[in-house]
Amino acid sequence: MRNMTDADRARLRESFIGNGLLFLFGCGVLAFLVAVDRVDWFSIRPATGTSIAMARSTEGAPKVGPAAAQPVNAEPAKTQ
Repeated sequence: MRNMTDADRARLRESFIGNGLLFLFGCGVLAFLVAVDRVDWFSIRPATGTSIAMARSTEGAPKVGPAAAQPVNAEPAKTQ
């Protein structure tokens, strides 16, 4: 191997640093584009059956029977 001067070492080091920074910038841009396209990857979802049941317990229960067929009236009931 040939003897490298300080100027050659500095040029090689700067080249490696520049290429590394350019590579990291490209990876960052790629990660951003993937994150923008796949937003659903970052939503928090329950992982187990127990946590799914606990999450669904906060929702309102569906109406059954004759009450389900009647439309909901936003006006309060009139009293006479």
